[in-house]
Amino acid sequence: MSTYLSSSLAATEKFARGLAEKISGKKPGKKAVIVALAGELGAGKTAFAKGFASGLGVNGRIFSPTFILMRKAGVKNKKFRDFFHIDAYRATDKNFLKLGIREIAEDPRNIILIEWADKLKRILPKSAIWIKFEHGKGENERIVTVNKEL
Repeated sequence: MSTYLSSSLAATEKFARGLAEKISGKKPGKKAVIVALAGELGAGKTAFAKGFASGLGVNGRIFSPTFILMRKAGVKNKKFRDFFHIDAYRATDKNFLKLGIREIAEDPRNIILIEWADKLKRILPKSAIWIKFEHGKGENERIVTVNKEL
């Protein structure tokens, strides 16, 4: 487990870009990489998602898919083909099972980032990389905890 102290949105995005680049440099697994984000409203999950997508080489702007639940984008690197950005804030695990989350997670060319992942905890594999966001002491300070070393 490792902890990162961010002092701004830009710092959170930079940390996320670095994490995405680390993950992209690793040997492919047998299934999709799942990055599960948890934390309070306004704690930095979407800023992290933007930086993470940038680190993967995703084209275009990243918006939180709160009302559509999931967005898919192509990835410009050799390890992954598609990036799935999921927002589980307004949904249940049953909604995502109907959307085919298990099938998406089976493909090792996919990388899945889930905001509000704690709502899907029952259906996520143990291999998911969990990242917790907390508000720090300062207005823009965030404490980011990653559950495993990468």
